[in-house]
Amino acid sequence: MAAKLSHHDDELVENSEINVTPFIDVMLVLLIVFMVAAPLATVDAPVDLPRSNAKAAPRADKPIFLSLKPDLSLVLGNDPVSPEALGPALDALTKGNREERLYLRADRKVAYGDVMELMNKLRDSGYGKVALVGMEGAR
Repeated sequence: MAAKLSHHDDELVENSEINVTPFIDVMLVLLIVFMVAAPLATVDAPVDLPRSNAKAAPRADKPIFLSLKPDLSLVLGNDPVSPEALGPALDALTKGNREERLYLRADRKVAYGDVMELMNKLRDSGYGKVALVGMEGAR
């Protein structure tokens, strides 16, 4: 509750104006945080992921997504990569840290053998920590 001081009267008069400046400041900070964080949390490679009823595991701060599309093309993050250039591209992205976890997103139309072939290629490149990504909730 605010009051205006007046030299004319001895009574304090209530001021009914709301100070919204702190509210606006907080909202602008939240807007900036979400504007910066939202693009970092998305991967734009369109893949129709299979459903899973497993409990979601916590994700790394800067996850590395490798997507296997229905035509067996590979997308590392948002950039297409050839199977021959996959190892060097991963080395450049992880700065040579082969202990970093990779998140493999494979389209539901990709055969199991093709997914295993890609996982073998990752293991041959030295990347043994591979997490499979699926949609939450069973169909």
